[in-house]
Amino acid sequence: MTKGLCILGSTGSVGQNSLRVVRSLPGRSRVVSLAAGKNLELLAEQVREFEPQVVSVGRLDCVAPLRERLKAAGYRKPVRIVAETAGQVEAATLPEVDFVVSSSHGVTGLRATYEAIRAGKQVGLANKEVLVVAGEVVTRAAAERKVELLPIDSEHGAVHQCLRAGRSQEVRRLILTASGGPFLRTPREEFDAVTPEMALKHPIWKMGSRITIDSATLVNKGLEVIEAHWLFGLPSAQIEVMIHPESVVHSMIEFQDGTIMAQLSVADMRLPIQYALTFPERLAFNGDSLALDLIAVGSLNFEKPDCSRFPCLDLARTALEEGGAMPCALNAADEIAVEAFLARRLRFSGIPRVIEQVMRGTPSVHFDTLDEAFECDREARERARGVVASLLI
Repeated sequence: MTKGLCILGSTGSVGQNSLRVVRSLPGRSRVVSLAAGKNLELLAEQVREFEPQVVSVGRLDCVAPLRERLKAAGYRKPVRIVAETAGQVEAATLPEVDFVVSSSHGVTGLRATYEAIRAGKQVGLANKEVLVVAGEVVTRAAAERKVELLPIDSEHGAVHQCLRAGRSQEVRRLILTASGGPFLRTPREEFDAVTPEMALKHPIWKMGSRITIDSATLVNKGLEVIEAHWLFGLPSAQIEVMIHPESVVHSMIEFQDGTIMAQLSVADMRLPIQYALTFPERLAFNGDSLALDLIAVGSLNFEKPDCSRFPCLDLARTALEEGGAMPCALNAADEIAVEAFLARRLRFSGIPRVIEQVMRGTPSVHFDTLDEAFECDREARERARGVVASLLI
């Protein structure tokens, strides 16, 4: 049966790769709706190729320009163009949608993802902020509607695959791997001199600017620890991070008997995306060969992360262990700090300082509703902007 898809964040890296997977598996799925921000040129190309029923744009003032682009290109098929959060929600909850790829930037897609879950849609989760910001609220809704959250990012997709080898109660620990980013061997005293251009040169993955900077500080791995807690029901103490520069082993599971299951593959997002879109089947990959050549890899190396040089990882664990509003505040503070760093208003070494100060001012409260999470996010961003302003470049 053809699966109806909604892709939130269709012009981003994961969104574009999702459409590449759709293109490579003709007849398996149909794009019912797309949601994007303001990259109207690429969005118009996607509309012309995949012919969705509904398209959502980031702002109301983008609706007319997108329609004009489609008209100028000779596109005459009916398409409803909507905007902002309400438009995303409409795109994600259409009756014809069976599966939602949640890959919008930051908290942008949180409301739409939540409403898709409440509508009983299956969700492929590439936007880790959904669970970092509102994990308790979102997973409660998923349990009530019996919706499985299928991870799309490579690490959690790897864990999901490894868990097919045993029951969750047999797990001793979950091991997330991290490449270590561009500054794995950089002395801490040189971090003040790190520029945005240096931090954006990730050695393995091609990603958006925020997640690339987050990988350089290891805050991204900390967010993945929080996400893993909500996806797989394990406490912080059972979730370990290992530096693995080759990025061939994407995650591992150690079972109670000491057996370790690892998922290995080339570093290409199309693999975890296809796995999620076709689950529980595992299909051959069409198009470019993505076979892993272990002889060419040669060796696999692992080491413990140096949290004295990368304190964001410990800050994320603290946020998870304190729970409630703390992970939401961590995420908001990080986003503001990264924006300031990219704008050259904050040193690279200042990012963990902003996060730590914002977390100190965050009350220990739990969310009952999504609106409470959004209010916490707003307040944390305000505090983070104040902290950034107080730090001298």
